[in-house]
Amino acid sequence: MHDDDNQIHVPTSFMAVYSDARQRLREPASVVRTRYELCEDLAGHLVEHAQTLYHVQAPSETEILRRIHAGLCTAESGVCIPEATWIVTRLAELLAWQCPELVAPVEPAPEQG
Repeated sequence: MHDDDNQIHVPTSFMAVYSDARQRLREPASVVRTRYELCEDLAGHLVEHAQTLYHVQAPSETEILRRIHAGLCTAESGVCIPEATWIVTRLAELLAWQCPELVAPVEPAPEQG
Protein backbone atom coordinates (compact mmCIF):
# COMPACT_ATOMS: atom_id res chain seq x y z
CA MET A 1 0.00 0.00 0.00
CA HIS A 2 1.49 3.30 -1.05
CA ASP A 3 -0.27 6.60 -1.68
CA ASP A 4 1.45 9.47 -3.46
CA ASP A 5 0.56 11.86 -0.63
CA ASN A 6 1.81 9.48 2.04
CA GLN A 7 5.37 8.15 2.02
CA ILE A 8 4.70 5.33 4.48
CA HIS A 9 4.98 1.90 2.93
CA VAL A 10 2.89 -0.71 4.72
CA PRO A 11 4.57 -4.12 4.34
CA THR A 12 2.67 -7.11 3.00
CA SER A 13 3.10 -8.90 6.33
CA PHE A 14 1.07 -6.19 8.05
CA MET A 15 -1.48 -5.89 5.23
CA ALA A 16 -2.21 -9.60 5.83
CA VAL A 17 -3.44 -8.73 9.35
CA TYR A 18 -6.25 -6.72 7.74
CA SER A 19 -6.86 -8.79 4.61
CA ASP A 20 -9.55 -11.35 3.93
CA ALA A 21 -8.98 -14.71 2.26
CA ARG A 22 -8.94 -13.00 -1.15
CA GLN A 23 -6.28 -10.52 0.00
CA ARG A 24 -8.75 -7.61 0.08
CA LEU A 25 -8.48 -5.13 2.92
CA ARG A 26 -11.27 -5.37 5.50
CA GLU A 27 -10.57 -1.79 6.67
CA PRO A 28 -9.95 1.47 4.79
CA ALA A 29 -6.32 1.95 3.70
CA SER A 30 -6.01 4.97 6.01
CA VAL A 31 -6.98 2.84 9.03
CA VAL A 32 -4.52 0.10 8.08
CA ARG A 33 -1.74 2.68 7.62
CA THR A 34 -2.47 4.27 11.01
CA ARG A 35 -2.51 0.86 12.75
CA TYR A 36 0.74 -0.08 10.99
CA GLU A 37 2.46 3.09 12.21
CA LEU A 38 1.29 2.37 15.76
CA CYS A 39 2.42 -1.27 15.64
CA GLU A 40 5.79 -0.46 14.04
CA ASP A 41 6.43 2.22 16.69
CA LEU A 42 5.46 -0.19 19.45
CA ALA A 43 7.81 -2.87 18.11
CA GLY A 44 10.61 -0.30 18.03
CA HIS A 45 9.90 0.82 21.60
CA LEU A 46 9.88 -2.79 22.83
CA VAL A 47 13.43 -3.46 21.60
CA GLU A 48 15.07 -1.83 24.62
CA HIS A 49 12.55 -3.46 26.99
CA ALA A 50 13.26 -6.92 25.56
CA GLN A 51 17.03 -6.38 25.75
CA THR A 52 16.72 -5.23 29.37
CA LEU A 53 14.67 -8.31 30.28
CA TYR A 54 17.27 -10.49 28.59
CA HIS A 55 20.16 -8.96 30.55
CA VAL A 56 18.39 -8.55 33.90
CA GLN A 57 16.18 -11.63 34.19
CA ALA A 58 18.13 -13.75 31.69
CA PRO A 59 15.27 -15.98 30.54
CA SER A 60 15.55 -17.18 26.97
CA GLU A 61 14.84 -14.96 23.97
CA THR A 62 11.88 -17.24 23.22
CA GLU A 63 10.44 -16.77 26.71
CA ILE A 64 10.82 -12.98 26.54
CA LEU A 65 9.04 -12.83 23.18
CA ARG A 66 6.25 -15.10 24.42
CA ARG A 67 5.77 -12.99 27.56
CA ILE A 68 5.60 -9.77 25.54
CA HIS A 69 3.12 -11.43 23.16
CA ALA A 70 0.95 -12.56 26.09
CA GLY A 71 0.95 -8.99 27.42
CA LEU A 72 0.00 -7.56 24.04
CA CYS A 73 -2.85 -10.08 23.71
CA THR A 74 -4.67 -8.52 26.67
CA ALA A 75 -7.55 -6.11 26.07
CA GLU A 76 -5.64 -3.35 27.88
CA SER A 77 -2.82 -3.33 25.31
CA GLY A 78 -4.85 -1.46 22.69
CA VAL A 79 -3.92 -3.87 19.89
CA CYS A 80 -5.80 -6.89 18.56
CA ILE A 81 -4.30 -10.38 18.74
CA PRO A 82 -3.22 -10.48 15.05
CA GLU A 83 -1.50 -7.10 15.57
CA ALA A 84 0.15 -8.41 18.75
CA THR A 85 1.53 -11.36 16.80
CA TRP A 86 2.80 -9.03 14.05
CA ILE A 87 4.43 -6.71 16.62
CA VAL A 88 6.30 -9.55 18.34
CA THR A 89 7.36 -11.04 15.00
CA ARG A 90 8.68 -7.60 14.01
CA LEU A 91 10.36 -7.21 17.41
CA ALA A 92 12.17 -10.52 16.90
CA GLU A 93 13.31 -9.24 13.48
CA LEU A 94 14.60 -5.98 15.00
CA LEU A 95 16.48 -7.91 17.70
CA ALA A 96 17.72 -10.56 15.23
CA TRP A 97 16.19 -13.21 17.51
CA GLN A 98 14.47 -16.37 16.33
CA CYS A 99 10.73 -15.81 16.64
CA PRO A 100 8.95 -18.68 18.38
CA GLU A 101 5.52 -19.88 17.40
CA LEU A 102 3.19 -17.36 18.98
CA VAL A 103 -0.05 -18.78 20.27
CA ALA A 104 -2.77 -16.43 21.42
CA PRO A 105 -3.76 -17.08 25.00
CA VAL A 106 -7.03 -18.95 25.39
CA GLU A 107 -9.54 -17.32 27.67
CA PRO A 108 -10.43 -19.56 30.58
CA ALA A 109 -13.94 -21.01 30.38
CA PRO A 110 -16.36 -19.45 32.85
CA GLU A 111 -16.82 -21.58 35.91
CA GLN A 112 -19.97 -23.65 36.02
CA GLY A 113 -21.91 -23.05 39.21
